Amino acid sequence: MTWTLRHKSRGSLVDRSKPRVLVLGGGPDAEREVSLISSRAIADALVESKRFAVERIEIDRLSIDDLSSLPGDVVFPALHGGWGEGGPLQDLLEADGRPFVGSFARTARAAMDKVATKIAAASIGIPTPECFVLDRRDSSCPIPFPVAMKPIHEGSTIGLHICRSPDEWARAREHLDSEPTGGDPFGVRSYMIEPLVAGGRARELTIGMLDGEALPVIEIRPADGLYDYEAKYTREDTRYLIEPPLPDGVRERIQDQTVRLARRLGVRHVARADFLLDENSVAWFLEINTMPGFTGHSLVPMAASHIGIGMPQLCERLVRLALRDHVPAAPTA
Repeated sequence: MTWTLRHKSRGSLVDRSKPRVLVLGGGPDAEREVSLISSRAIADALVESKRFAVERIEIDRLSIDDLSSLPGDVVFPALHGGWGEGGPLQDLLEADGRPFVGSFARTARAAMDKVATKIAAASIGIPTPECFVLDRRDSSCPIPFPVAMKPIHEGSTIGLHICRSPDEWARAREHLDSEPTGGDPFGVRSYMIEPLVAGGRARELTIGMLDGEALPVIEIRPADGLYDYEAKYTREDTRYLIEPPLPDGVRERIQDQTVRLARRLGVRHVARADFLLDENSVAWFLEINTMPGFTGHSLVPMAASHIGIGMPQLCERLVRLALRDHVPAAPTA
């Protein structure tokens, strides 16, 4: 394990009368830098709430002994990606036994697996584009262009390739051989292929969820039409429309679908689901995130703020939910 202490509650002494919150950031995944930003924002918000003693630790990977040695009464794991959000860290948190924010390992694994999540969505009647798992032995695309080729076990559009022609497909396939494996559980990135909804001209909608209730819908309008990593985190020209005008029934339908899918997967505390709305007012489910970002561009804090839940209140509420839902381990004989 590598870790460094970067953030402590203000003041020379930790107030032992307050619950101690351990905020974890970093991790070994491709989204490490986003996680570091999220963890800083969460720690700052919890300090601002004045309800907790806060310590933020930057980690790479850790063992159960490493985790047990870290201080805190409740853990807020602000990690994104296959290891930090997709099950391995959640296994450690469950074994550690302290309350923690977010979903349990089984749910985290299912939600990080885009194919498994699409199967779960389809099983409860939520429209989702058909998909094929990439067979690296095949040189041709299994479905007509245009298509999106994306890693099954990554987030933040890491490794996304948009292919509109055989030449773009060939270039994307060449790029795959040089890409890092990231946090994929199989040691090499597994990819899926799905058609671009409305040929890539669909409206992109996202719905956050807090404690089983849907937050306001946000429409995402990237300047160049593709909501990629740069549009999410580094560029300032992406537009976000909170509660945008939508065809009758769409808002209520996708909010209900987000809540139902989260319930089906067993999601706890917080999540964000992404949809594409086509010209026929059909919203197509893409994926769900069990630990959304908490950066200045992140959508769950943006939607919560719209209904009067500021960042300190949001982070405090998530810690309270972790404490509320904690079931202490039974004593051993």
